[in-house]
Amino acid sequence: MSYELKIDVSPVYELLDSFMLYVTKKWISNLDIGIDWIRDLDGRIPPQQVAALRQAAEWPFGDYDVLYALAYNRGSAVNVGQFLDDLEAASPQACLERVTQYLPELTAEECVRIKNGYGPLLRLWYEQYFRHAENKILPLLIEDASEKKLLESKMDPAALIEYASGGVVIGDITGLETIVLLPTVHNRPINTYCFYKTLIIIQYPVDVPSEDEDEPPTVLLRLTKALSDPTRLRLLRYVAHEPKTLWEMQYDLHQTSEMLMHHLLILRVAGLLRVHLSDDGEGNERFSIRPDGASELQMFLESYIRI
Repeated sequence: MSYELKIDVSPVYELLDSFMLYVTKKWISNLDIGIDWIRDLDGRIPPQQVAALRQAAEWPFGDYDVLYALAYNRGSAVNVGQFLDDLEAASPQACLERVTQYLPELTAEECVRIKNGYGPLLRLWYEQYFRHAENKILPLLIEDASEKKLLESKMDPAALIEYASGGVVIGDITGLETIVLLPTVHNRPINTYCFYKTLIIIQYPVDVPSEDEDEPPTVLLRLTKALSDPTRLRLLRYVAHEPKTLWEMQYDLHQTSEMLMHHLLILRVAGLLRVHLSDDGEGNERFSIRPDGASELQMFLESYIRI
């Protein structure tokens, strides 16, 4: 294992997370914030500015890989305001130089489009939403990142990655130099990852305890939802003994990729699946059962009903 593990924390990542989720609505039905978060913001942000933000929904989703790379290589920018100022002031060539080591195929023209397109919209998003939420979110990110940093001396990097992410397993990846773990609130409970030439950024959800002890914990609801569907139970049984690719699942289970991805996401959200990342030539992702998932179901169920 030759890669370096880093644990990073910055409100800039959360700015990008929240903007991407609002604009694209990606995964929103499986996130804790849910579709009501978007509806609430639509009602509070002036319609003209909603329309301005929503124009980014038509832009390539791969643009976010560039934005996250810029956030990772943000230099001296320690807060969102400085990041946005630097993005606005930087020349297209300077932006390209910041990310070309991670995205060598990115062209100067694409960098100009991304800088000029997203810069004003991210500032608008900051003013309309993120600056009001930042003070509640940042302490959660800092606290969780600090906890993970304390574990660096006690755990193997691969074990820490799997523990923090709830199931991401790093295999052999040629040329991999750095893995960055980022805590996230808006993406809860999904773990996401960006692949670059020498870098992988893995965002993992922070644990936010419920304020109402009489309500079932969210993690228990996710587990029971995931296990309530016979198709997902059969899927867990299928991946119980060895990791499987999406192609293998399609072939053996006679399911479409869209349906399988739907079920796999719900199982991942519930912490019942491992995702194996590698460059073995058979696809970057393989899926297997996460043994800790069943024991967590029993633990959370017994804790809630007070057995």
